[in-house]
This record gives sequence, C-alpha cells and structure tokens, in this order.
Amino acid sequence: MEQPAPIPAPPPARTPAPASASSGTSRTSGRFTLPVLAFAGILMAVMQTVVVPLLPDLPRLTGASPGAVSWTVTATLLSGAVLTPVLGRAGDMYGKRRVLMAALALMTAGAVLCAVSSDIGVLVAARALQGAAAAVVPLSISILRDELPPERRGSAVAFMSATVGIGAALGLPPAALVVQYTDWHVMFWATAALGAAGVTAVACAVPESPVRQPGRFDVPGALGLAAGLVCLLLGVSQGGEWGWGSPRIAGLFLGAAVVLALWVRQQLRARAPLVDLRLAARPRVGLAHVAALLTGFAFYANSLVTAQLVQAPKATGYGLGLSIVATGLCLLPGGVVMLLFSPLSARISASRGPRVTLALGAAVIALGYAVRMADSRDLWLIIAGAAVVATGTTLAYSALPTLILWAVPAGQTASANGVNVLMRTIGQATSSAAVAAVLVHHTRPVGGAPVPTLHGYVLAFAMAGTVALAACATALTIPGEAAPPGTRRARGDTRGTRDEAREGA
Repeated sequence: MEQPAPIPAPPPARTPAPASASSGTSRTSGRFTLPVLAFAGILMAVMQTVVVPLLPDLPRLTGASPGAVSWTVTATLLSGAVLTPVLGRAGDMYGKRRVLMAALALMTAGAVLCAVSSDIGVLVAARALQGAAAAVVPLSISILRDELPPERRGSAVAFMSATVGIGAALGLPPAALVVQYTDWHVMFWATAALGAAGVTAVACAVPESPVRQPGRFDVPGALGLAAGLVCLLLGVSQGGEWGWGSPRIAGLFLGAAVVLALWVRQQLRARAPLVDLRLAARPRVGLAHVAALLTGFAFYANSLVTAQLVQAPKATGYGLGLSIVATGLCLLPGGVVMLLFSPLSARISASRGPRVTLALGAAVIALGYAVRMADSRDLWLIIAGAAVVATGTTLAYSALPTLILWAVPAGQTASANGVNVLMRTIGQATSSAAVAAVLVHHTRPVGGAPVPTLHGYVLAFAMAGTVALAACATALTIPGEAAPPGTRRARGDTRGTRDEAREGA
C-alpha cells in the first residue's frame, strides 16, 4: 500500500532484512562484487564510445550514406532508452544478477555481429542489441544496495555512477588507435572479448540478490513505453536532419504525445505497472528525475562540443586541428577526475545529504562552462574547463542514484533507477539536438565547407551552463533534510528503521 508521506531516508546502521538472507554469499564474494560491477559499468561506457572514431570513415568502409551510418549511434540510444526501465523492472522481479548478465550478453553478441560484418543493416541491428547495456549501471547500483553493508553503500554507489564517465574517457583513445592502425573490426573483437569476460566475472563474483518484487510482467506497459520513447527520441535526434517543421518530425512528436498519454493511463490502472507512476509523482522521486534530465543535458554538451572544438581546422582562428587520437587524450583528464572525485562525492552525501551533493555538482558544471566561455582557444584552458565540468558531473551523477535509494522501497530500486537513467538519456538526446541546432545556425565557410564559429560554441556553453543552474535549483527544491540519516536516528527518530523493516517484510 502506498504510504501517504515520502519514505524517510533509511538509516546507515542497519542492512535491509532481505539482504541478510544472502549474507553467506556476500561474505565469500562481497569483496569482488564492486570491482566486477565497476568493470561492467566501464565496459558499458566503452561500448557506447568505441564507434565514435569510426563515424567519419564508416560511409567509405560500408558503402552507406552518412545518414545511414548515423544510425549506429541512434539505434543504441533508442534501444538503451527503451530497455533500461524494462530491464530494471525485470531485475526487480526475476533477479538483478540474472538480468545484468543478460544485458551484458546482448552487448557481447552485438559486438560479435559488428566484428563479422561490414553491412550497415547488420551493424545498426547489432548496435541496437548493444543498447541493452545501458541498464548495467542501474542494475548494479541496485545489487550494491542489497549486498553491501550501509557504511560501504554510499562510496560504492558513487564509484559505480562515475564509471559512465570513466569508461567514456578511457575508451576513446585506445579505440582511436585501433581504428587508425589496424582493421576496424579488431575493435569490436576486443570489446566482444571484454564483454565475455564481464559476463563470466559477474557469474562468478556477484551474488544474486534475494530482494524481489514478484508479480506478472507488464507487457502492454513495456510495449507502450517503447513505442512512445521511440517516437519521442527519434524526433529529437533526427529533427536537425529531417527538419524540425517537417511532417515526419511533427508526426513523431504527436505520436509520442498520444502514445505516452495512453501509457500513463494504462500504468495508473495496472495492478503491477512497469513504472510506479504514483511513486514517481512523489516530490523526492519526481524532482530527482527532473534533475537527472537537466543534468544529462548539461553534462553531454561538454563531450560533444569539446571534441568538435579541438578538431576544428586552424584556419578558423580558434581550432587546434587535433587528430581523433589527440582528441581522446584531451578528454582523458576528465575521466581521471571522475575516478578521483567519486569518494569525495560519497563523503559529501554522507555528511550533508545527496540533495546538497547534487546541487553542488550542478553548480560546478555551470562553473566549468563559465571557464569554457572565458577562453576556448588555449588547449590547457579547454582541458581545464572540461575537467571542471567532469568534476561536477561526478558529484551530480553519484548523488542521483543515492536520492533514489533513499526514496523508494528496496523492491523497486532497479526499476526506479532505470527510470532515472532514462531521464538522463532523454536529457542527453535533447542536448545533442540543441547543440547541433546552435552550431548549424552559427557557421562560416572555411576551405569551402561550413564550420561552426567560436561564437556558436560560446552560445552552446552558455546554454548548457544555464541548464546546469536550473538543475541546481531543482535539486535544492527536493524535500528532505540535508543532514545524514544517522543524525535523525541520533535524535531518536526511528521512522527510517521501521520503514526499512516494512520494506523487507
């Protein structure tokens, strides 16, 4: 039964009752659980970025048009957005470890298909399979909640969240080197081998969580969400190419509005909905989802704009003309920063609460874009500004799942985190479209080809920084004390303990 008030933050002094059922398994393999799950998260991020160095050459390598080649990215985005909440719900129902292994297996199968084919149709289908890996991080965070003691949970969740940026930054330079010096299929064989290693490691080192929410899987809800999200994200991602006022884009947005409205009605009536919309409507959960969307928008512009800016020709007056390998090395410090700052994020959340961490992270992202606006000509300032944005992203992305963990029952952790990741994905897709629109409208010819102006890049930074400030303001409106849960308990408030026990019953 739904509680009339938001669920108080669970105290750190007690592990939920269901997790204790697996205490024996946790003792034997617990020390390997976090490293293995972190490896899976990094692998997921690497999978998403390895195709980036290939994009300029794929039309020549496959004989396909640039528009068709762009679907190797779009297909992953669409399938990941659809499958993340679906697999999250399946994990809550049938076992998070089991579903995590299935997601990694689909990612590995997609890598094998890419490795054995040069047909663009096969490549797009394979990349769609790899989109299932987007569910790896929310599933892993849910496993960490169930398996780790409370005193280790915060730092583990923070590190798990940071793997998204760490993997993206660490994966791009090796992928660029492989593409530059070997056959491009080798890159996918390498990721397939890593994927197989990831599946094996999860099977051996990660215990199955006993926390379940039994029921019948909501197939109509899954199909309705898939149809609505495909229409929405396809319209957002293809609007610049097809024309924002074209009948196709208008039809997609109209279809998304109609389908998602019907889906909301169906979810509210379903006995076991795919997404508990009543839970999501609570301020502590709903505002966290809004903050995730805004943070995803603000963060993604950094990677998009930095890569284009440093590769711009020197004839533009601001470009550095760097190769794709050098570009990857420029983004590498951001990944190192995320690795180093994830423990700090956990400490801030433990002492001040994840709401404060999220607000601080969004403010730091805005500061990073202010640095980018001040000077985007010198390489060291470009790297420094991107690293500041990466620092803020670490703080914000680690706080978001912690907010969800504090606000939802244990049996709905994976599905709720899946929705949160979905909102970040929508934010990233919208950011990509918005940045592209800004840069397209601010170009000048260089060497006979239109190239974005420096003013266009500055406007993109200003837009992303403004959205980051909106995320900061949203975070500050999330209800709940900033003090850590232990403070509440020290005052004699045991409501969190009672709620936690009730969740485990």
